[in-house]
Amino acid sequence: MTVSTSPSAPLVVIVGITGNQGGSVATALIESDKPYRLRGLTRDVSRPAAQAYAAKGVELVSVAISVGNEDGVKKAFEGAEIVFAVTNFEEHISAEREIAEGKLMVDAAASIPTLKLFIWSALESFAELTSGQVAGCAFFDAKAAVTAHAKSIPNFPLSVVQAGYYATNIFKSVPFALRPDGSGGYTFSLPLSGSATVPLFDTAHDYGLYVRAAIELPQFGAGSEVLSGTHISYDDIIKELAAVTGKKIVFKPSTQPEFRAVFPFKPMADMVGEMFRGYDSCGYYGPKPVTSPDLLARKPRTWREYLDVLGKEEVLKRLGI
Repeated sequence: MTVSTSPSAPLVVIVGITGNQGGSVATALIESDKPYRLRGLTRDVSRPAAQAYAAKGVELVSVAISVGNEDGVKKAFEGAEIVFAVTNFEEHISAEREIAEGKLMVDAAASIPTLKLFIWSALESFAELTSGQVAGCAFFDAKAAVTAHAKSIPNFPLSVVQAGYYATNIFKSVPFALRPDGSGGYTFSLPLSGSATVPLFDTAHDYGLYVRAAIELPQFGAGSEVLSGTHISYDDIIKELAAVTGKKIVFKPSTQPEFRAVFPFKPMADMVGEMFRGYDSCGYYGPKPVTSPDLLARKPRTWREYLDVLGKEEVLKRLGI
Protein backbone atom coordinates (compact mmCIF):
# COMPACT_ATOMS: atom_id res chain seq x y z
CA MET A 1 0.00 0.00 0.00
CA THR A 2 0.98 3.66 -0.16
CA VAL A 3 0.50 6.70 2.02
CA SER A 4 -2.88 8.28 1.36
CA THR A 5 -3.37 11.89 0.32
CA SER A 6 -7.13 11.81 0.83
CA PRO A 7 -8.39 14.34 3.41
CA SER A 8 -10.75 11.63 4.68
CA ALA A 9 -7.85 9.34 5.67
CA PRO A 10 -6.83 9.69 9.33
CA LEU A 11 -3.67 11.71 9.92
CA VAL A 12 -1.13 9.84 12.03
CA VAL A 13 1.71 11.87 13.51
CA ILE A 14 4.81 9.78 14.27
CA VAL A 15 7.37 11.18 16.68
CA GLY A 16 10.94 10.12 15.87
CA ILE A 17 10.25 8.67 12.44
CA THR A 18 13.95 7.97 11.80
CA GLY A 19 14.29 5.92 15.00
CA ASN A 20 13.81 2.19 15.47
CA GLN A 21 10.30 2.50 16.86
CA GLY A 22 9.02 5.43 14.81
CA GLY A 23 10.37 3.98 11.58
CA SER A 24 8.77 0.63 12.35
CA VAL A 25 5.43 2.34 12.99
CA ALA A 26 5.63 4.18 9.68
CA THR A 27 6.48 1.01 7.77
CA ALA A 28 3.67 -0.99 9.40
CA LEU A 29 1.08 1.66 8.54
CA ILE A 30 2.36 1.99 4.97
CA GLU A 31 1.96 -1.80 4.65
CA SER A 32 -1.62 -1.67 5.97
CA ASP A 33 -4.59 -2.11 3.67
CA LYS A 34 -6.21 0.82 5.47
CA PRO A 35 -5.50 4.36 4.26
CA TYR A 36 -3.45 6.73 6.42
CA ARG A 37 -1.93 10.13 5.97
CA LEU A 38 1.43 10.12 7.72
CA ARG A 39 3.39 12.99 9.22
CA GLY A 40 6.83 12.15 10.52
CA LEU A 41 8.56 14.32 13.10
CA THR A 42 12.33 14.53 13.32
CA ARG A 43 14.91 17.16 14.13
CA ASP A 44 16.66 16.90 10.76
CA VAL A 45 14.40 16.29 7.77
CA SER A 46 17.40 16.28 5.41
CA ARG A 47 18.77 13.01 6.79
CA PRO A 48 18.68 10.13 4.28
CA ALA A 49 16.53 8.07 6.65
CA ALA A 50 13.95 10.86 6.75
CA GLN A 51 14.06 11.46 3.01
CA ALA A 52 13.41 7.76 2.40
CA TYR A 53 10.01 8.22 4.07
CA ALA A 54 9.38 11.45 2.18
CA ALA A 55 9.84 9.48 -1.04
CA LYS A 56 7.01 7.20 0.12
CA GLY A 57 4.64 10.11 0.62
CA VAL A 58 5.23 10.87 4.30
CA GLU A 59 5.01 14.55 5.24
CA LEU A 60 8.13 15.52 7.19
CA VAL A 61 8.19 18.18 9.89
CA SER A 62 11.31 19.38 11.67
CA VAL A 63 10.63 19.93 15.36
CA ALA A 64 12.47 19.69 18.66
CA ILE A 65 10.46 17.86 21.32
CA SER A 66 11.83 19.94 24.15
CA VAL A 67 10.64 22.03 27.05
CA GLY A 68 10.27 25.60 25.84
CA ASN A 69 9.02 24.52 22.42
CA GLU A 70 5.47 23.67 23.46
CA ASP A 71 3.99 25.76 20.65
CA GLY A 72 6.18 24.05 18.07
CA VAL A 73 5.08 20.62 19.26
CA LYS A 74 1.41 21.62 19.24
CA LYS A 75 1.80 22.90 15.68
CA ALA A 76 3.46 19.63 14.64
CA PHE A 77 0.50 17.71 16.12
CA GLU A 78 -2.14 19.92 14.47
CA GLY A 79 -4.93 18.03 12.73
CA ALA A 80 -3.82 14.62 13.99
CA GLU A 81 -6.35 11.92 14.77
CA ILE A 82 -3.58 9.63 16.02
CA VAL A 83 -0.25 10.51 17.62
CA PHE A 84 2.54 8.01 18.27
CA ALA A 85 4.94 9.33 20.91
CA VAL A 86 8.30 7.99 22.07
CA THR A 87 11.28 9.34 24.00
CA ASN A 88 14.96 8.41 23.94
CA PHE A 89 16.41 8.32 27.44
CA GLU A 90 19.92 7.48 26.25
CA GLU A 91 20.22 10.90 24.59
CA HIS A 92 20.36 12.70 27.93
CA ILE A 93 20.20 10.15 30.82
CA SER A 94 17.88 12.40 32.80
CA ALA A 95 14.66 11.13 34.38
CA GLU A 96 13.51 14.71 34.85
CA ARG A 97 13.95 15.53 31.17
CA GLU A 98 12.37 12.24 30.10
CA ILE A 99 9.28 12.95 32.19
CA ALA A 100 9.10 16.60 31.12
CA GLU A 101 9.30 15.79 27.42
CA GLY A 102 6.81 12.95 27.73
CA LYS A 103 4.35 15.18 29.56
CA LEU A 104 4.91 17.90 26.96
CA MET A 105 3.77 15.55 24.20
CA VAL A 106 0.77 14.35 26.21
CA ASP A 107 -0.32 17.90 26.96
CA ALA A 108 0.21 19.03 23.37
CA ALA A 109 -1.88 16.13 22.07
CA ALA A 110 -4.59 16.81 24.66
CA SER A 111 -4.99 20.30 23.21
CA ILE A 112 -5.68 18.99 19.68
CA PRO A 113 -9.46 18.82 19.07
CA THR A 114 -9.09 16.22 16.31
CA LEU A 115 -7.28 13.69 18.52
CA LYS A 116 -8.83 10.22 18.75
CA LEU A 117 -5.86 8.15 19.95
CA PHE A 118 -2.54 8.89 21.64
CA ILE A 119 -0.17 5.93 21.51
CA TRP A 120 2.59 6.08 24.10
CA SER A 121 5.68 3.89 23.99
CA ALA A 122 5.89 3.15 27.70
CA LEU A 123 7.62 0.86 30.15
CA GLU A 124 6.68 -0.47 33.57
CA SER A 125 7.87 1.05 36.85
CA PHE A 126 10.05 -1.48 38.63
CA ALA A 127 9.78 0.69 41.73
CA GLU A 128 6.01 0.14 41.75
CA LEU A 129 6.16 -3.53 40.76
CA THR A 130 8.59 -4.34 43.58
CA SER A 131 7.19 -1.94 46.22
CA GLY A 132 10.40 0.06 46.10
CA GLN A 133 12.88 -2.82 46.28
CA VAL A 134 14.12 -2.07 42.75
CA ALA A 135 14.12 1.70 42.79
CA GLY A 136 16.99 2.91 40.64
CA CYS A 137 15.89 2.07 37.09
CA ALA A 138 15.14 5.64 36.02
CA PHE A 139 14.49 4.97 32.35
CA PHE A 140 11.70 2.52 33.17
CA ASP A 141 10.23 4.52 36.04
CA ALA A 142 10.27 7.81 34.08
CA LYS A 143 8.23 6.39 31.21
CA ALA A 144 5.75 4.99 33.72
CA ALA A 145 5.45 8.46 35.26
CA VAL A 146 4.41 9.84 31.87
CA THR A 147 1.81 7.08 31.57
CA ALA A 148 0.41 8.08 34.96
CA HIS A 149 0.21 11.70 33.84
CA ALA A 150 -1.66 10.77 30.66
CA LYS A 151 -4.10 8.63 32.66
CA SER A 152 -4.78 11.56 34.98
CA ILE A 153 -6.26 13.66 32.16
CA PRO A 154 -10.04 13.12 31.94
CA ASN A 155 -11.17 11.44 28.70
CA PHE A 156 -7.66 11.43 27.25
CA PRO A 157 -7.60 8.67 24.57
CA LEU A 158 -4.47 6.86 25.71
CA SER A 159 -3.24 3.56 24.32
CA VAL A 160 -0.01 2.20 25.80
CA VAL A 161 2.17 0.09 23.50
CA GLN A 162 5.11 -1.09 25.56
CA ALA A 163 8.34 -1.87 23.76
CA GLY A 164 9.89 -5.22 24.54
CA TYR A 165 13.58 -6.01 24.87
CA TYR A 166 15.51 -5.05 21.75
CA ALA A 167 17.24 -8.00 20.08
CA THR A 168 20.10 -5.62 19.30
CA ASN A 169 20.70 -5.20 23.05
CA ILE A 170 22.21 -8.69 23.18
CA PHE A 171 24.97 -7.57 20.84
CA LYS A 172 25.36 -4.25 22.65
CA SER A 173 26.15 -6.34 25.75
CA VAL A 174 28.99 -8.24 24.07
CA PRO A 175 31.90 -5.92 25.08
CA PHE A 176 31.24 -6.41 28.79
CA ALA A 177 29.37 -9.75 28.86
CA LEU A 178 31.22 -12.14 26.51
CA ARG A 179 34.47 -13.65 27.77
CA PRO A 180 36.67 -16.62 26.73
CA ASP A 181 36.31 -19.48 29.21
CA GLY A 182 39.90 -20.69 28.82
CA SER A 183 38.96 -23.92 27.05
CA GLY A 184 37.99 -22.67 23.61
CA GLY A 185 34.49 -21.60 24.54
CA TYR A 186 32.84 -18.48 25.92
CA THR A 187 30.68 -17.33 28.79
CA PHE A 188 28.06 -14.62 28.47
CA SER A 189 27.56 -12.99 31.87
CA LEU A 190 24.90 -10.58 33.11
CA PRO A 191 23.65 -10.01 36.67
CA LEU A 192 20.54 -12.17 36.64
CA SER A 193 19.57 -15.83 36.57
CA GLY A 194 19.64 -17.77 33.33
CA SER A 195 15.97 -18.65 33.80
CA ALA A 196 14.94 -14.97 33.83
CA THR A 197 12.99 -14.06 30.70
CA VAL A 198 12.58 -10.94 28.59
CA PRO A 199 10.02 -10.22 25.83
CA LEU A 200 12.65 -10.05 23.10
CA PHE A 201 11.86 -8.84 19.59
CA ASP A 202 13.31 -7.31 16.42
CA THR A 203 12.26 -3.75 17.18
CA ALA A 204 12.80 -2.08 13.82
CA HIS A 205 11.11 -4.96 11.99
CA ASP A 206 8.19 -5.67 14.32
CA TYR A 207 7.34 -2.94 16.84
CA GLY A 208 5.09 -1.20 14.32
CA LEU A 209 2.91 -4.31 14.11
CA TYR A 210 1.85 -3.79 17.72
CA VAL A 211 1.10 -0.11 17.16
CA ARG A 212 -0.90 -1.00 14.06
CA ALA A 213 -2.91 -3.47 16.17
CA ALA A 214 -3.58 -0.76 18.75
CA ILE A 215 -4.97 1.43 15.98
CA GLU A 216 -6.89 -1.09 13.89
CA LEU A 217 -8.21 -3.83 16.17
CA PRO A 218 -11.47 -3.17 18.02
CA GLN A 219 -10.27 -4.83 21.24
CA PHE A 220 -7.55 -2.20 21.57
CA GLY A 221 -7.73 1.55 20.95
CA ALA A 222 -8.24 4.11 23.73
CA GLY A 223 -7.87 2.65 27.21
CA SER A 224 -5.93 -0.39 26.04
CA GLU A 225 -2.43 -1.71 26.56
CA VAL A 226 -0.39 -3.72 24.07
CA LEU A 227 2.75 -5.54 25.21
CA SER A 228 5.26 -6.43 22.52
CA GLY A 229 7.79 -9.23 22.18
CA THR A 230 7.99 -12.95 22.92
CA HIS A 231 9.40 -14.19 26.23
CA ILE A 232 12.65 -16.11 26.11
CA SER A 233 15.08 -16.95 28.91
CA TYR A 234 18.68 -15.77 28.93
CA ASP A 235 19.77 -19.41 28.94
CA ASP A 236 17.87 -19.94 25.69
CA ILE A 237 19.05 -16.66 24.16
CA ILE A 238 22.63 -17.82 24.54
CA LYS A 239 21.85 -21.40 23.47
CA GLU A 240 20.52 -20.02 20.18
CA LEU A 241 23.68 -17.94 19.74
CA ALA A 242 25.73 -21.10 20.21
CA ALA A 243 23.57 -23.05 17.77
CA VAL A 244 23.82 -20.42 15.03
CA THR A 245 27.55 -19.83 15.40
CA GLY A 246 28.68 -23.37 16.17
CA LYS A 247 30.64 -21.99 19.12
CA LYS A 248 30.47 -23.16 22.71
CA ILE A 249 28.75 -20.29 24.54
CA VAL A 250 26.96 -20.61 27.87
CA PHE A 251 25.15 -18.13 30.06
CA LYS A 252 26.83 -17.51 33.42
CA PRO A 253 25.17 -15.18 35.95
CA SER A 254 27.42 -12.47 37.36
CA THR A 255 27.03 -10.49 40.55
CA GLN A 256 25.87 -6.88 40.60
CA PRO A 257 29.32 -5.61 41.70
CA GLU A 258 31.01 -7.63 38.93
CA PHE A 259 28.62 -6.22 36.35
CA ARG A 260 28.91 -2.62 37.48
CA ALA A 261 32.71 -2.88 37.48
CA VAL A 262 32.86 -3.84 33.79
CA PHE A 263 29.90 -1.87 32.40
CA PRO A 264 31.59 0.71 30.14
CA PHE A 265 29.20 3.66 30.49
CA LYS A 266 29.49 4.49 34.18
CA PRO A 267 26.68 7.10 34.34
CA MET A 268 24.19 4.32 33.54
CA ALA A 269 25.86 1.37 35.30
CA ASP A 270 23.68 1.53 38.40
CA MET A 271 20.48 2.03 36.36
CA VAL A 272 21.20 -0.89 34.06
CA GLY A 273 22.14 -3.04 37.02
CA GLU A 274 18.78 -2.21 38.58
CA MET A 275 17.09 -3.03 35.28
CA PHE A 276 18.47 -6.58 35.42
CA ARG A 277 17.39 -6.83 39.05
CA GLY A 278 13.90 -5.89 37.88
CA TYR A 279 13.89 -8.58 35.20
CA ASP A 280 14.95 -11.14 37.77
CA SER A 281 12.64 -10.11 40.61
CA CYS A 282 9.35 -9.21 38.93
CA GLY A 283 9.74 -9.65 35.17
CA TYR A 284 9.87 -7.12 32.34
CA TYR A 285 6.12 -6.53 32.36
CA GLY A 286 5.45 -7.77 35.87
CA PRO A 287 2.51 -10.21 35.84
CA LYS A 288 1.08 -8.91 32.55
CA PRO A 289 1.10 -11.31 29.56
CA VAL A 290 2.48 -10.26 26.20
CA THR A 291 0.02 -9.58 23.40
CA SER A 292 -0.59 -12.68 21.29
CA PRO A 293 1.32 -12.57 17.99
CA ASP A 294 -1.77 -14.15 16.40
CA LEU A 295 -3.44 -10.74 16.63
CA LEU A 296 -0.81 -9.04 14.49
CA ALA A 297 -0.91 -8.36 10.76
CA ARG A 298 1.99 -10.76 10.28
CA LYS A 299 4.10 -13.01 12.48
CA PRO A 300 6.93 -11.21 14.29
CA ARG A 301 10.40 -12.70 14.18
CA THR A 302 11.59 -14.96 16.96
CA TRP A 303 15.11 -14.58 18.33
CA ARG A 304 16.27 -17.54 16.25
CA GLU A 305 14.67 -16.11 13.12
CA TYR A 306 16.35 -12.78 13.81
CA LEU A 307 19.72 -14.54 14.03
CA ASP A 308 19.04 -16.55 10.89
CA VAL A 309 18.24 -13.35 8.98
CA LEU A 310 21.57 -11.88 10.11
CA GLY A 311 23.39 -15.08 9.13
CA LYS A 312 26.23 -16.92 10.84
CA GLU A 313 29.03 -14.65 9.61
CA GLU A 314 27.28 -11.46 10.69
CA VAL A 315 26.47 -12.92 14.10
CA LEU A 316 30.11 -13.95 14.58
CA LYS A 317 31.20 -10.47 13.52
CA ARG A 318 28.87 -8.84 16.05
CA LEU A 319 30.14 -11.17 18.74
CA GLY A 320 33.72 -10.37 17.80
CA ILE A 321 34.74 -14.03 17.63
